[in-house]
Amino acid sequence: MKFGVYPAYIGGRDVTGDDARLVHTVTARALIDDTFPSLGLKQDLDLGVVTPDMAAGRAVGACVVADEAMAEQALKAAAEAAPQWRRVPLADRLKAARMIARRLLEHLDPLVEILVAEGTPRSAAVGMLTGIPFTSWSAQTLEFCAEQMEFRRYDGDREMILRRLPDGVVCINPPQNAATVNALNGLATLIAGNTVVVRAPRGVALSCMYAMREVVAPVLEEIGAPPGTLNAFCGPPMLDAWLASEHVDDILYFGGSVKGMEFERNAIAAGKKPILELAGNDCCVVWHDADLDTAVQSITQFFLNSGQICNVPNQVIAHPAIADELTDRLVAATREITPGYPEDPGVVLTPVLGADWFYGCLSEALGMGARLVHGGRRLEVDGTPSDTGFFIEPTIVRLDGLTGARALSVVRDETFFPLLPIVVPDAGTPDDILLDQVVSFVNTNAYGLRNSVWSTENSTIQRFLDDIHNAGTLKINDSHSGFVPFLPNQGGPGLTGGAFGEASHPMLRTTWLQAVSVVRPTHDVPADAQAAEKEPGS
Repeated sequence: MKFGVYPAYIGGRDVTGDDARLVHTVTARALIDDTFPSLGLKQDLDLGVVTPDMAAGRAVGACVVADEAMAEQALKAAAEAAPQWRRVPLADRLKAARMIARRLLEHLDPLVEILVAEGTPRSAAVGMLTGIPFTSWSAQTLEFCAEQMEFRRYDGDREMILRRLPDGVVCINPPQNAATVNALNGLATLIAGNTVVVRAPRGVALSCMYAMREVVAPVLEEIGAPPGTLNAFCGPPMLDAWLASEHVDDILYFGGSVKGMEFERNAIAAGKKPILELAGNDCCVVWHDADLDTAVQSITQFFLNSGQICNVPNQVIAHPAIADELTDRLVAATREITPGYPEDPGVVLTPVLGADWFYGCLSEALGMGARLVHGGRRLEVDGTPSDTGFFIEPTIVRLDGLTGARALSVVRDETFFPLLPIVVPDAGTPDDILLDQVVSFVNTNAYGLRNSVWSTENSTIQRFLDDIHNAGTLKINDSHSGFVPFLPNQGGPGLTGGAFGEASHPMLRTTWLQAVSVVRPTHDVPADAQAAEKEPGS
């Protein structure tokens, strides 16, 4: 399947600029099969030395690269549209949201094909895209967020209102590893009355621009949204320009924790609201009475995209009574996970760019007492071991003892490769003491995206519910990585979300709470307000 050239979408129209430069998408299959010639082909396409019809099916489309003038034009267009869009009734904005959710499913097939060409395994692409209309854009989520936008109470002639107002212009900087799905999730800020600028990363721009131009923009045009409500372009990093711009109010930032925390400081100094979606280094606790079949299914989600996504279980804390059996089951399940091309059925692994980082962490772990129980090799796409393979075999190490476990980087730090540590507390520790230790271990993790617990004992479940506070999302006997409707699926404290980190929907995170008190002439007060109880707390 071939796609055309997507220009920037600014102020309700397509913009190419005075001297249009293009960035082409060469298929992941071509890059895996014949890396350097395919990279050379991409360079020649971008330079205009060869044309797409000379690429023999290896190129599927291109995007115009925005220059500084176009990027500034997008910010101005968003700022000009903001006063009009915020006055569009919430009911109309919700109607647009429902239309976008339906339109996304209508465009599922071409979007999946583009994501596969960019390197996302087909199963992951289908799962991510089909999930959006039923999770972050679901009826339950939209209804909940809409309910938070305004509350009214009355005290005699006084009408008291707590309302959420849109921040204004929101810039979205989606990550390279999941640009399109995160851009679509972030676009829920539109429903709150914000206008939006999306920068599509150059490496995976085609899917993001397709979604903005073919799914979202037509809906906004159909409902009569002011031009500039949505602006999207492919371009280099724009963070410094956004921080310096008088037009920008919020920046939705995705990335690693070190750079994210630095960005937070810079954004606050510049008077912008930083909304951080950073790394996860999440715990999955498997207690002695857990359903091991479902626990194993959840834990092996760690290897989706070779561990290069943030919402997977990065470490397992296994009760010593079931640690051996759990380890054996995990090894058996992991042996079934093999490399392949992204379009192949059942493939979940992707090439790993940080191979040196992986082997550094593995070497450190083994040197500090961890035991390799599976994996550790580089692999070619057909599963053959190779010193130069792009894939890394799913790898499991076991470490006995909670004390000192965080001395290992693979336990302490965010990782972005398929190396899963199983941490086993000391055998013989009484369960009441062990429970205290595990709760403390989870709560002292520097990250706070999501944690999961597997147990069938209600008292144990309640203990974790009562005492686990370090998690934007806490899953009990439920898929660690799975997204669900109504609940926020991103955000959290610590190194996951910074000083203002919390699990909250983008629609709410890009608003601010205003208190209003209005005393109207008596004849203008609603009848139900006049009849309302005046007792405190009524």
